Amino acid sequence: MTVVGDSGRVKDDGPLVYIGTYTEPPQGQAKGVYVCRLNPDSGALTIQQTVPGVANPSYLALGPNARHLYAVSEVDSGQVAAFSWDAATGHLTLLNHHSSHGTAPCHLSVEQGHVLVANYGSGSVAALPIHPDGSLGAATSVIQHDGSGAHPRQEGPHAHMILPDPDGQRVLAVDLGLDQIFAYRLDAASGQLTPYDPVSAYESPQPGAGPRQIAFGPGGRHAFVLNELDSTLTICAYDPARGVLRPLETISTLPEGFDGENTCAHVAVASSGRFVYASNRGHDSIVIFSLDASSGTLTAVGHEPTGGKTPRAFAIDPAGRWLLAANQDSDSILSFRVDAATGMLAPSGEVVQIPAPVCVVFADAPSRTV
Repeated sequence: MTVVGDSGRVKDDGPLVYIGTYTEPPQGQAKGVYVCRLNPDSGALTIQQTVPGVANPSYLALGPNARHLYAVSEVDSGQVAAFSWDAATGHLTLLNHHSSHGTAPCHLSVEQGHVLVANYGSGSVAALPIHPDGSLGAATSVIQHDGSGAHPRQEGPHAHMILPDPDGQRVLAVDLGLDQIFAYRLDAASGQLTPYDPVSAYESPQPGAGPRQIAFGPGGRHAFVLNELDSTLTICAYDPARGVLRPLETISTLPEGFDGENTCAHVAVASSGRFVYASNRGHDSIVIFSLDASSGTLTAVGHEPTGGKTPRAFAIDPAGRWLLAANQDSDSILSFRVDAATGMLAPSGEVVQIPAPVCVVFADAPSRTV
């Protein structure tokens, strides 16, 4: 196994990769946001820059044209930070930060000139305007979720993801604590988030499932809701006119016979639209499903061990050749070659040591990648 780091060499034409981390004990002791470059031939990842200045920059999102990067600061006094991007070097410079108006923000996305942020700890969502220079303004809208769920971890709301739907007509907020997904309208001029009627776009068919993330299939007709607490994936039909997600089927992310503890973390649809991937923390694997785009039906085709502990996130490079898996509790990121025909993953033998990695973002990835 080859280990690469700050002094490693990598092809200059490979895509840039940004890694979000935990910098605060007990979650982790990383140095900040890591800027890396992927070798498109070998799958080797080389660290180019480490950017300090933000505590627990656990989740990242690119701005329009990838000229700016935004990060949550997942702490009790939640913040959202803005970085500028140097096109010549790919290096980041911290611009400013503002309150997320909640505790432990864990996800953000960019839509219509605003950064949308989900606060896990307090169960609230907010919109912050992006200035012409890429810096952030103070929040223009904050919405607090209320209620609880059936699972012990659902003692209150826990907003875990916020993103626009494929048409950009609605903003969807996934709340793990309430077993629901809420739909909002974003007014680009005022930055106000207002609830649709009905505001609940989805209610989990399994109480206590704990929906964490959502990913849309090709064309936006189907969506896949990843449930953290019961390790399942719910396939939904999406009605963009009404903004409603109708559950069709729920399937396990785990292999038959596994009876250990597990929680799910991340879900993504391959750019080809033929495969869906999700990470298992406990089984420490990525499950691979083949996707029938016309029906939304998923068929499990395999589980690939991630070569480390607690795979929090992963990402597929823009060319669809490599998947990078971030193992939070073994401080490692491993690369896997993606078989375009079968969707299966093959470890490259390349690993980079980064403390507590929890998010992987390719610089060439579309800003709406979910």
